[in-house]
Amino acid sequence: MIELTLSKRFGFSLGRDARFLCADVLAVLAVVMLPWSTSGFTILLLLWLLSLIPLISTADARPFLRVVTQPYCLLPLMMFVLAVVGTLWADAPWQAKLLGVKPLIKLLVIPSLVYHFQRSERGSWIFIGFVSSCTLLMALSWIVLVEPDLKLTVTQSAGVPVKNYIDQSQEFALCMVALAPWTVGLYKECRYCATAACAALMFGFIANLAFVVSARAALIYVPVLLIAFAVRYLDRRQSVLFLVAVSVLAATAWFTSDYLRKRVADIRTEYEYSKNNVPKSTGMRLEYWQKSLKFFADAPIFGNGTGSTQTLFEREAVGKTGLAAEVTRNPHNQTLNVAIQWGIVGIVALYAMWASHLLLFRSDGLASWIGLLVVIQNITSSLFNSHLFDFHEGWMYVLGVGIAGGMTLRERQRLPTSSAKRLN
Repeated sequence: MIELTLSKRFGFSLGRDARFLCADVLAVLAVVMLPWSTSGFTILLLLWLLSLIPLISTADARPFLRVVTQPYCLLPLMMFVLAVVGTLWADAPWQAKLLGVKPLIKLLVIPSLVYHFQRSERGSWIFIGFVSSCTLLMALSWIVLVEPDLKLTVTQSAGVPVKNYIDQSQEFALCMVALAPWTVGLYKECRYCATAACAALMFGFIANLAFVVSARAALIYVPVLLIAFAVRYLDRRQSVLFLVAVSVLAATAWFTSDYLRKRVADIRTEYEYSKNNVPKSTGMRLEYWQKSLKFFADAPIFGNGTGSTQTLFEREAVGKTGLAAEVTRNPHNQTLNVAIQWGIVGIVALYAMWASHLLLFRSDGLASWIGLLVVIQNITSSLFNSHLFDFHEGWMYVLGVGIAGGMTLRERQRLPTSSAKRLN
């Protein structure tokens, strides 16, 4: 229809390659925009979805259905269906129920991403664009640390040009570890200038996390991501050397960064405040988790229903003050967030989805490595946040799994052909 309209109005028709290029460019622009603007990203993503319409034909229906019925696509769709069905037994206002469904809508995009990038040859553009965008953001982060007036928007943290420090930390940590295999590979190829550039970029990201601003959850998921790198790319001897180097780097950062030491010390300070019933971040999380376990125990199988979290916290806060009176829609733990609303059924669906995505990225290759990091980071950071349901981190997960998943499947399809050529 779109192609027909263009043909009538402008006298030309876009070929299949041009339509694919248009869709790929829009996808790159959307990913590049993600670290900078929520609204800009949303607009570009919608344009990308619209650009897929001319690419859909009757012949494509069967391959698309095969993709959708695979666990890595089907389980995210089941999570969304569970959220919709969960509105039926939730004792909450309909506005709250709809707000409960909203964070899972993004999971519906995973099949389209997987299917498109299984056919596209430009998936690597996405990763290059994202790293380039984060590199620019990292440079600006150092600048606004010195000159806060140069911030693009009003933010609550020094060294954060846009959005917030949690989103920024998630991006920088992912880019830093994702670059590690390239740095090693370039060194083995004796491309020392490129190795130095990659290493400098990695150092810039980790230095920003240590000296400028970082989420405390990064202290957990960064080591886990580094362990994933060692397990996947290094032998035992190299892993030991890598562990020593990382330990030396961590010790250096600890003793030279007042900011890092303060961030860790604040955990104890906030915990002491909680003993006096004063709401602070650490104490609030502990309070949320304790109450969440109670809500889960009240409805362990199917949960309390979609969007019920805030209502439950409001009822629990009646007649209380201070920390005990805190109300939230987000218990800051992905498992508990799911458990409150959909019980054991929801927990099984969540962990089955994570497991299916980990299995999707068990093979070698660029795309598989990026996808694995995205899944591991989401699982680990979700111990202290509900990152799958958050906008920024949730979309990082959806885009990472969808695009890397499609590229991984494309590489697997090429393997038999490549093997046959070598035999001939």
